[in-house]
Amino acid sequence: MPKGALLKQRTSDEVALESFSRELVTFPNPAPGRDFWIRHDCPEYTALCPVTGQPDFGRITVRYVPDELCVELKSLKLYIWSFRNEGHYFEQVTNQILDDLVRAVRPRRMSVVGRFNVRGGISSQVVARYPHAGSRRSRR
Repeated sequence: MPKGALLKQRTSDEVALESFSRELVTFPNPAPGRDFWIRHDCPEYTALCPVTGQPDFGRITVRYVPDELCVELKSLKLYIWSFRNEGHYFEQVTNQILDDLVRAVRPRRMSVVGRFNVRGGISSQVVARYPHAGSRRSRR
């Protein structure tokens, strides 16, 4: 090392965040000729409130009928953890998780349920489904 060179000290949080990844790893469905449900419960969802910057906590549950691919669990855990230091609305992040998982595994059916801890005296639950049921807006 050259004289006078400084090593940048990294906090343990900086080191940990480097390992969080939005890459969802998949593997072949062991029974592609059969419809069966897979359920993954991720109780360690955290992010920041985009309005206040305060931490939000919740549980993400993913249920799906795989087609040709399944999601690998460690990659799912790191994917969920990747939201930790970002601001996200509950509705937005639940739909983003569904979209990313559908893109990665191309399931026959999938739902993502976000159950979020109390904020401002209100607990929230958001459910996103694939395939989409379509718009049911009333025409005025």
